[in-house]
Amino acid sequence: MLDFDGTLVEIVDRPDAVVIEPALAILLQRLKGTFQGRVALVSGRSVAQLDAFLGPALDGVAVIGSHGGEIRAGDWRMASVRPASLVAAERELGVAFADRTGAVIEVKSMGVAVHYRLAPDIEPAARALVDRIAKERGLAVQEGKMMIELRVAGHDKGSGIAALMVKKPFAGTVPVFAGDDVTDESGFNAVEALGGFGVLVGPDRPTAARYRLADVAAVRAWLEQAA
Repeated sequence: MLDFDGTLVEIVDRPDAVVIEPALAILLQRLKGTFQGRVALVSGRSVAQLDAFLGPALDGVAVIGSHGGEIRAGDWRMASVRPASLVAAERELGVAFADRTGAVIEVKSMGVAVHYRLAPDIEPAARALVDRIAKERGLAVQEGKMMIELRVAGHDKGSGIAALMVKKPFAGTVPVFAGDDVTDESGFNAVEALGGFGVLVGPDRPTAARYRLADVAAVRAWLEQAA
């Protein structure tokens, strides 16, 4: 089980600027074959976003999107309903940062994020606004690398992994999850509880992951060996 941004691909300044090399698409399909379909992406991105980036490379690969709010595995689908409160939050964030150069509003199926990598000075205002909207509209706040997100409450990457692990062909196997961000900690906890382990990608920090890889290049090298 693999996170996307910061694990399979490098984090970029704008969330829509990710470029997928043919080698990554080939690697995912090789892994699917080696592990007999027991490969999944686990991302804060929506399933639709991952489809747009990876296309046929996801054929036969399970996808947990929107921090566990969406799951696709073979013919099985699970998805939350996008609430009106999230639509209203999206509008409010868009208006608030419309004239702030470098601020990027990323709209997801089950969330909306403010990215401030290109405008770090807006972080305090973004955090304050997101916290207020979350309290007023009953949404969850999700921290990330140079971003903060409002999302539908009641799920996370850990709950998504737990739901997937009772489905074939994952049921009865040992889960391994690689991720880089604080958003992946729930996933690390979930795989530990299921008898597996997490792999932190990036600099060492307090984490529930048992092992660590230095960066995206190290993840790719590890997966090439596994495939």
